Amino acid sequence: MLSLNEYQQNALRTDPELKPKEALMNGALGLGGEAGEVQDYIKKVLFHGHKLDKEKLKEELGDVLWYIGYLAYIQGMTLEEIAIANIEKLLLRYPNGFNFKDSIMRRDTELMNIR
Repeated sequence: MLSLNEYQQNALRTDPELKPKEALMNGALGLGGEAGEVQDYIKKVLFHGHKLDKEKLKEELGDVLWYIGYLAYIQGMTLEEIAIANIEKLLLRYPNGFNFKDSIMRRDTELMNIR
């Protein structure tokens, strides 16, 4: 099984090695573009009569993951750090699983403002 950090290390062999500001822009614009491709594909499935091809979706999601890993790397973060931080945030926000009340209340944001 491939860990998130192993994925990130393997994917970064295609790092274009840009200057810091260019790398940040490349990462952010690339992420937005690839997320847009996921959205466009789902739009075609839902509204244009295309059949959902899980392999196509997997490919597009992989491109999104590459840019997330790239942005994390150029900022000195690992994908595992990001995953752990996200789970911690979700546990604070939704201690008993998702519900609308907790979504509106945003406990994690309130706790951050107290600090």
